[in-house]
Amino acid sequence: MKILTVCSTGLGSSFMTQLNIDKVLKELGVTGVETDHRDLGSVSPGDADVIFVGRDIADAAKDLGDVVVLDSLIDMKEIKEKLIEALKRHGVAVPGEEQA
Repeated sequence: MKILTVCSTGLGSSFMTQLNIDKVLKELGVTGVETDHRDLGSVSPGDADVIFVGRDIADAAKDLGDVVVLDSLIDMKEIKEKLIEALKRHGVAVPGEEQA
């Protein structure tokens, strides 16, 4: 599974969000998930299984596939909840979580 974090420039907020997602994946004990960050202009549908974006670019990213919109890029609780939902949608086992 591949997750992309995307912001308008592909630098600050997307990289920070990628690091936060990596931290949650490690905390959950989930392996086999590739993460990367990019700018909005370089992402095409199919580049990743799930794309995480901030609310500020949600409309621009809506046609990229499975897009997860974060209200806060630093709220670890929100990131964890939405990440678990995305993993389950894509059939990735999350230790300690029931599969949908």
